[in-house]
Amino acid sequence: MLEEFREEAITTRRVLERIPGDKLAWKPHAKSMSLGQLAWHIATVPGGVARLAQLERFDASQRKFDVPSPKSVEEILTAFDESVREADGCLQAMTDQQAEARWRLMRNDTELLNWPRIGLVRRIMLNHWYHHRGQLSVYLRFLDVPVPVIYGRSADEDPFA
Repeated sequence: MLEEFREEAITTRRVLERIPGDKLAWKPHAKSMSLGQLAWHIATVPGGVARLAQLERFDASQRKFDVPSPKSVEEILTAFDESVREADGCLQAMTDQQAEARWRLMRNDTELLNWPRIGLVRRIMLNHWYHHRGQLSVYLRFLDVPVPVIYGRSADEDPFA
């Protein structure tokens, strides 16, 4: 999983680097996050989940899920690099016993999720991250920004040519 994370971090950075700095407030729909908010969320997911994975349980009622609006692409990339370092360290340090231990998501006294800790890493740090990266690639397409290679070629780039 660590190897996958490292490879996906390279790909994610490639997508984040395409963000046009003058479009951070742009939204494809009124209910959507802005480009900057979505990029910030993508940048910070790994580190945020790494912090959660070090806990035995997390009470969602204690957290606000408001995504900030970054002021620049550089701010996003700096947050991303820090987040990736934090997640990489967490994954490197995680023992098999810690990975298999149960992790619980609570809302006050109600249990919402009860997964092996590695399930949190797979489903949220990785799968959730990829989902939002896919959204970002659509935002880029709407803005006529060339979409980089993610898995194989895009309509704009062909790594096999």
